[in-house]
Amino acid sequence: MAPILALENISKRFGAVVVADGIGLALAEGEALGIIGPNGAGKTTLFGIATGTVAPDAGRVIFAGQDITRLPPERCCRLGLARSFQVPQPFSGMTVFENVVVAAAFATGASEASVYEPCADLLDRCGLMAKANQRAGGLTLLDRKRLELARALATKPRVLLLDEVAGGLTEHECAVLVRLIKDVRAGGVSIIWIEHVVHALLAAVDRLLVLHGGKFIADGDPRTVIRSPQVAEIYMGIAADA
Repeated sequence: MAPILALENISKRFGAVVVADGIGLALAEGEALGIIGPNGAGKTTLFGIATGTVAPDAGRVIFAGQDITRLPPERCCRLGLARSFQVPQPFSGMTVFENVVVAAAFATGASEASVYEPCADLLDRCGLMAKANQRAGGLTLLDRKRLELARALATKPRVLLLDEVAGGLTEHECAVLVRLIKDVRAGGVSIIWIEHVVHALLAAVDRLLVLHGGKFIADGDPRTVIRSPQVAEIYMGIAADA
């Protein structure tokens, strides 16, 4: 079966910095895939390339059998490819509820009134119902991250790209997040999750990739990959013979 999302021979550089050097990635339908790597490795850039906010220098992005490499972000979203951003940027003058309603109505083409109930359910699942009528600009960082996830889910994605949504969360909040992501996946959504909070990632993904030097240098069972001496040396700064 063809992957739901594939990056084919993707290359991207910013001046002398190579962030992708002929990268290939295939996400199976229903799969949860994790990506780790040092800061600056190019993980977020890959999400930008996948969703149309960054143009690759070479290569193709294939979503559900369609070449979407040059499509604008709004088209990618409406096709069913959603992402969260590492630095949330909600519509700060709107309420939390209005932010989610806008995302749902824009992506699906439905009327605002028809998405009120599912949007309220999303806020409840993301722990934001009590703040539904607060202006998004006044939220804490953690609540802005919750809103970022709720807005992405409101678009009813087939593939969800998560960019460091666990950063800054407490252990309890991480556990709640992992349960939510597992629930989203159980609903038929395929997931790629970039994360530095490795224990949260390991609890939710089937496969783990490690990005370094513009290439994936490890790919496989998450716990096997994380114990690899090469990964320990490159990603965690621990000498391979330590």
